[in-house]
Amino acid sequence: MKREIDIRVLPEQLSDATKIEKLIRRKGRIPPKFPLFYQLKKKSLDARKFPAKYQLRYLVSDIDDLSISDEYYRAEVLPQDAKRIVVVGAGPAGLFAALKLLQLGLKPIVLERGKDVRARRRDLALLSKEHLINPESNYCFGEGGAGTYSDGKLYTRAHKRGVIAEVLEWFVHFGADTNILVEAHPHIGTNKLPAIIVAMREMICDLGGEVRFGTKMCDLKIKEDRISAVIDQNGNEYAGEAVLLATGHSARDIFYLLQKKKIKIEAKPFALGVRVEHPQLFIDQRQYSHHKRSQHLPPAAYSLADRVRDRGVYSFCMCPGGVIAPCATAPGEIVTNGWSPSKRNNPYANSGIVVEVRLSDLSSKDPMAALEFQAEVERKACIEAGGNQTAPALRLEDFVENRLSKTLPKSSYFPGTEAVDFRSFLPPFILKTLQEGFRMFHKKIRGFIHEEAIVLGPESRTSSPIRIPRNPETLHHPDCHNLYPCAEGAGYAGGIVSAALDGINCAKSIAAKVKA
Repeated sequence: MKREIDIRVLPEQLSDATKIEKLIRRKGRIPPKFPLFYQLKKKSLDARKFPAKYQLRYLVSDIDDLSISDEYYRAEVLPQDAKRIVVVGAGPAGLFAALKLLQLGLKPIVLERGKDVRARRRDLALLSKEHLINPESNYCFGEGGAGTYSDGKLYTRAHKRGVIAEVLEWFVHFGADTNILVEAHPHIGTNKLPAIIVAMREMICDLGGEVRFGTKMCDLKIKEDRISAVIDQNGNEYAGEAVLLATGHSARDIFYLLQKKKIKIEAKPFALGVRVEHPQLFIDQRQYSHHKRSQHLPPAAYSLADRVRDRGVYSFCMCPGGVIAPCATAPGEIVTNGWSPSKRNNPYANSGIVVEVRLSDLSSKDPMAALEFQAEVERKACIEAGGNQTAPALRLEDFVENRLSKTLPKSSYFPGTEAVDFRSFLPPFILKTLQEGFRMFHKKIRGFIHEEAIVLGPESRTSSPIRIPRNPETLHHPDCHNLYPCAEGAGYAGGIVSAALDGINCAKSIAAKVKA
């Protein structure tokens, strides 16, 4: 009979199979003579007290029947006459939608404005080293989407969106470490994710789908409340039974196109702030209540949230042992984000610290007012820091006190930093909320306003400021009955896993309608 058993172990006991089995038998009252088979289902670290301990959940059985099924990633080659679905965007939503469409017997034609992961890497190097931005190939645009080169975090709270195990087991099938199936906060790492994305693309093509790079959606043909064709930058047309729109939170031209075509869009609340970076050693010492982190413990993370005058301020995309990256998608703007390699072994810890922006904060009810609010901050930041990808920065202690830093500490941000008064580009309500938020966080993590902590800005692409409405049951747009807005760019997801789940759900809805 199968059952779940929870045990707690010290970090150095994680690899001690004899100890693990002894604890399972003791907790489950299983005598030594009884057969025992067990499989780790969940692992989380509890560092609230010293010493830190791992909470482990095992699925236990008295027979050897705990192997992982291949039900999620089983698929066959498409027949020649399979119906076509146009998928715009090759981020997690688009790729997982394509895989699900293949499983359901439909042919995905994936259109990606950016380049494949290998060619994209060269553009990222030019961005970091020479401040040259390719508007079609950067940290946001290209194969795998924004997550490919900005971390590969797989944590999500989107349990109601679908079966998270389906997404994780697909990733394992394509080469991810099996530990993502059990970690409470799974993470692949920017150094490993590109190869996994390539494997996904190769399977899509092997099974009969298509993936076309350097193919940007520039126009739509609409006839009788339906999209009859997607048109690229060269005038080529792509027709299908439906169009799944998974273009990500930074494809601003898509929002303008939809508005031009009188396809309804709407502004939505979003968040905007800064990225803060500390020495990883300091975060380890505070989070583990110990002078030196044990070799058996991972680099420490944190999650912070509070309210300032009834406005939320919180950490976002915290990257232990990570790097701050330049994530602008056009010349004349500054955007910061963070990522970690799989080992999380860089000397810095960084996180977005952001403030909620409400619709009442905007100057207009025009849907584009939210997007323009976001873009204006990015443009002003770029001008104030010199007009290239050098980021405006301050020591955290100076940021809180509205002082211009005389010197700046070292940072992982490769293009460089420039001391700038953040009042020159951050709206006052965001700046004041951040300053008070940092003071609150300083009480939660003693010494958070650290002498070597640096603030860079802005952190502005936490989510899309635009929502593309859709029917909550069928998931198609109310104006175009074969248009399926999907994931982050449409305002329905936030992160790799939730975007992938939304792509899967949209693919299922398309199949249900096409095959009806």
